[in-house]
Amino acid sequence: MNGLAIFSGNASKELTEKICQSMEVPVTEVFVGKFSEGEIRVQIRENIRGKDVFIIQSTCPPTNDNLMELLILIDAARRASADRITAVLPYYGYARQDRKDMPRVPITAKLVANLVVAAGANRVLAMDLHAPQIQGFYDIPVDHLYAINVLCDYFTRKNFKNMVVISPDVGGIKMARAYAKRLGAGLAIVDKRRESAEKTEVMHILGNVKGKIAVIVDDIIATAGSLVEAIGVLQARGVKEVYAAASHGVLSGPALTRIRDCKILKEVVITDSIPLPNAARNPKIKVLPVASLLADAIKRIHNAESISCLFDEVRR
Repeated sequence: MNGLAIFSGNASKELTEKICQSMEVPVTEVFVGKFSEGEIRVQIRENIRGKDVFIIQSTCPPTNDNLMELLILIDAARRASADRITAVLPYYGYARQDRKDMPRVPITAKLVANLVVAAGANRVLAMDLHAPQIQGFYDIPVDHLYAINVLCDYFTRKNFKNMVVISPDVGGIKMARAYAKRLGAGLAIVDKRRESAEKTEVMHILGNVKGKIAVIVDDIIATAGSLVEAIGVLQARGVKEVYAAASHGVLSGPALTRIRDCKILKEVVITDSIPLPNAARNPKIKVLPVASLLADAIKRIHNAESISCLFDEVRR
């Protein structure tokens, strides 16, 4: 791992340490703080001239602070004469606004892409983007990883009988089909109508779910409103138990209360792409590590090796 430098902002410090432990390399020392008026202050405290730099930062809440930290870290690395800068975004914030679906609205996913490139990034490594087309918003290489193997391995060990994988909407069918194929389970779809950015109304379930153990798969769990509504309809259709799996546990607003109060929901399985505060610890929430997946991708990128083997399962 000669010529490699890995560091992060405040959003992904623990994940970065796990990645570096997996790779058996030290974390490059950086200072990320604030001036008295709130402006972000950054200093890279080691020489990174001519190095292959990986900056690991999820743009999770507080989203604006973490995004600015990422941009300033990239700028600092560029001005420190790094040879190549890869922005590693385990969770890509502002991704839900990826198209103009109403008049006079922004496309923030594209705006963030422009900012990352303008700051000086040469490459992006992301995991489970909310919309795959975000890769096309960049004019630099984007490697897109998936947490499907990590999540499926967990449910395989549970050895459920009579399992059905649930797609929370039509847009998630491809991913849900990949889960169902990997788990050897059936597939069903929640048909829902979105009333606003934060509220959806579940219409009906497409597929046989009666008497089965349902696993709802999604990329993000934010307020858990859609999740709980879907679970209510599944329960009315005779589902025996419900589990939820998501790559990114944003868990904002009333999410924790909704998860706790939903009796038929046995477990919510997420990854550590977003740090889960101690205050949010809940016996129903299971956090799976993705450090080894990201470490493997970073190694392969650094050594100019293919990383397609890390996500071939989803393409099939």
